[in-house]
Amino acid sequence: MTQSRRSFLRKLSAQAIAIPLVTFGCQALVRAAETPRLDPDDSEAKALGYTHTAHNASKSCGACQLFKGAGTAQWGRCAVFPGKLVNANGWCYSWSA
Repeated sequence: MTQSRRSFLRKLSAQAIAIPLVTFGCQALVRAAETPRLDPDDSEAKALGYTHTAHNASKSCGACQLFKGAGTAQWGRCAVFPGKLVNANGWCYSWSA
């Protein structure tokens, strides 16, 4: 009987830990899906010459120090444009090696 009680308590504690982790992960995915993409016609984007396509692929947003994209993601966050996603193939005057 002791073994089954221990087993029950292990499963219960694992579920108590797993539920918040799954909930937090789902909320992060929803927030990422809700983040708007930067429009090149946006006033901030125009001021910094942002474009979705870099003239030089080696100086694209994906290769910039300010880009916070995940791996091979097409869109990611940028320190220059908070609250908006920029194209990994894009470019602006703030590009930094």
